[in-house]
Amino acid sequence: QLQPVESGGGLVQPGGSLRLSCADSMFTLESYAIGWFRQAPGKEREGVSCISASGDRQNYALFVNGRFTISRDIARNTIYLQMNSLKPEDTATYYCAATKRYPCSPEGMDFWGKGTLVTVSS
Repeated sequence: QLQPVESGGGLVQPGGSLRLSCADSMFTLESYAIGWFRQAPGKEREGVSCISASGDRQNYALFVNGRFTISRDIARNTIYLQMNSLKPEDTATYYCAATKRYPCSPEGMDFWGKGTLVTVSS
């Protein structure tokens, strides 16, 4: 079964950028909508962004406010989350997950990665 793997997290200063990647080395993600979620310590997991299987539809949480961009590269079997103008409140573990249904919701995802930690701090 799918096992998406996230990468690209790390420590970044406020105002900086990171690009997260979500890939599966064994199975194609092409027919799945992919969502990015995050969970900060002591808080519930929340949706960040979702992209349809075809890539023609995307949605974002209100807190993104134009700072993040989700995209997919079918040839590389990878989904990206470009995060700009990062704030300390963006600090969280970021997860990607796959579903056959668009849009994404935390309850509706079928396969989850194990997460990558993003820390925004000076």
